[in-house]
Amino acid sequence: MANILVVDDEMGIRELLSEILGDEGHAIQLAENAQQARDARNAGAPDLVLLDIWMPDTDGVTLLKEWQRDGLLTMPVIMMSGHATIDTAVEATRIGALNFLEKPIALQKLLKAVQQGLTRAQEVARAPVVAASRLLAPAQPEEHHAPNSVGMFASPSMQSAALAPRMGGVAVGEAHGHSLSFDLPLREARDAFERMYFEHHLGREGGSMTRVAEKTGLERTHLYRKLKQLGVEPGKLAKKNL
Repeated sequence: MANILVVDDEMGIRELLSEILGDEGHAIQLAENAQQARDARNAGAPDLVLLDIWMPDTDGVTLLKEWQRDGLLTMPVIMMSGHATIDTAVEATRIGALNFLEKPIALQKLLKAVQQGLTRAQEVARAPVVAASRLLAPAQPEEHHAPNSVGMFASPSMQSAALAPRMGGVAVGEAHGHSLSFDLPLREARDAFERMYFEHHLGREGGSMTRVAEKTGLERTHLYRKLKQLGVEPGKLAKKNL
C-alpha cells in the first residue's frame, strides 16, 4: 500500500481517482488547490503525487518548481491536464515530473503510470539501504536467528521461504510454484504475495469467482481486474485442481 496525494480542483476528478486507487489498496490524500497540496507535503512526503496543471490559485507547474527549489521534490510526481500543450508537458518533465497524463485519463494508463512511479520511488529509497546493509550486516549463521526476526540489515542467509510464516496452512514463502523473498522491493513482494493468495483461494474454491469474491471481500469486477493485473488465470487453476 502506498500513500498517494491527488491534487486537482475538480471534485469529480478527485473522487474518481480516489476510488480507483483506493480499490488498488492505496491510501489517498486529496487536495483541491496548491495550498492544500503544500500543507500535505509539509506534513510528510507522500509516496506519489498526481498533480493537476491548471488550478485557480497556483498552477501545478509553479507548485512543482517550488518543491524543486525548496528541496521538497523527493517523491515521484505525475502531472495531469486536459488542456496542456506539449511545451508545458516538456517543461514539467524538465523540472522533475516523472510522467504526464492527459485528461480524460484512461484507466490502464493511470494504473501503469502509478505503478511505474511507485517502482521508481522504491528503487530510489532502497538504494541507500542496500548499500548500508552490505557495510553493516554481520555475517551470522542462519541458525542463530529466530524465524520472522528479519531486520533492515538482515544477512542474505535470512531471506527466502525458510523464514516465511504460515497463513491458513499455506507457506507464504512458497506456494503454487512461486517464492517470496524478503529482499524484494515492497511492490514486488506485495504482488508476489497477492498472486499466491488468490491462487490459493481459487484452488480451494475450484476456480469459482463468486466464492473467491466472497472469501476475499472483493467485488467481482475488482477481483477480475486484480487477477488480470497479477497474471492469474482462474480457468487453469480450476483444471489443475480437478
